Amino acid sequence: EMVFQCREKLADFMGLGQPEQVMFTLNCTHAINMVLKGVVKHGGQVVTSNLEHNAVMRPLMKLKEEMGVQVAVAQVVPGNDDETVSHFEKLITEKTSLVICTHASNVCGLVLPVARIGALCRQKGVLFAVDGAQSAGILPIHMQDMGIDYLCIPGHKGLYGPMGTGVLLAAKPIENTLIEGGTGNLSSDYHQPSDFPERMESGTINVPGIAGLSAGIDFVRQKGVERIHTYEIDLLAHIYDGLNNTGRVKLYLPRPDTKHFSPVLSFNVPGISAAEMAQKYGAHQVAVRSGLQCAPAAHAFLGTLEEGTVRVSTSAFNQIEEINQFVWITKKIIQSA
Repeated sequence: EMVFQCREKLADFMGLGQPEQVMFTLNCTHAINMVLKGVVKHGGQVVTSNLEHNAVMRPLMKLKEEMGVQVAVAQVVPGNDDETVSHFEKLITEKTSLVICTHASNVCGLVLPVARIGALCRQKGVLFAVDGAQSAGILPIHMQDMGIDYLCIPGHKGLYGPMGTGVLLAAKPIENTLIEGGTGNLSSDYHQPSDFPERMESGTINVPGIAGLSAGIDFVRQKGVERIHTYEIDLLAHIYDGLNNTGRVKLYLPRPDTKHFSPVLSFNVPGISAAEMAQKYGAHQVAVRSGLQCAPAAHAFLGTLEEGTVRVSTSAFNQIEEINQFVWITKKIIQSA
């Protein structure tokens, strides 16, 4: 009953419709693989963006090498949704079976105009999948209104569930399954069930994790997505200003706002490697992520493919005192270098 209630919450929260179309996965990457390997056909074409995480790019590379799938990469233009959508439109052809893109970059927080891309896909009769790893629980998502056929999300980020939980929300069928096995129903049939959610859920699901995810969804709905997003961006903008005022920190995009960004910021300190910065932050009990963050495509976009960046993010539980402390620690690290 609890698992089904969580399906109902997710279906309602994400504007999907039926709870049976909500399937639990190991993580967001697992859900993305289910879509790509379940929908894309031999010799077809997939259109994606130049900001994608390896959760999208690596499965696409395998499909390209083993199934002859063509991969077309649309350029995202910061601050110009018209050009971004135009770049997607120019790449869609009669061979396009799927458009897949991130809702928000995990490296720089840049938000893509997924509602407009979804409308374009509907117009062209092309399936549309969204990687919502950096947006679920932070940005408004309504699959029906935004033309999203497949939404892949983690449980442990903006929904505040446990690590090791993920969700695939599917408005359209998935022909090929990633794994097959026991589903708890139709056990006399050796064929995998055709109906959701059993078709995509083989073996024992993570019931304790789903219980935690359900509680996380309750928290987000109580606080409100818009309120959480505004709060987190305000904190991030405070970090941006503090780093910018040092005169020593390289920032790659404009000051974050609620229209164009999710609460993720990448930066570097010239003369100190990203890895060394992360180590120094760690000595102060501050957790950041350094390197390429599993998204070399996004770093190529930023021009940071060789050195990577330091990435910091904010959450609903951060306080302004912690933000001020982070800026102070950054200045201390710079001064002691």
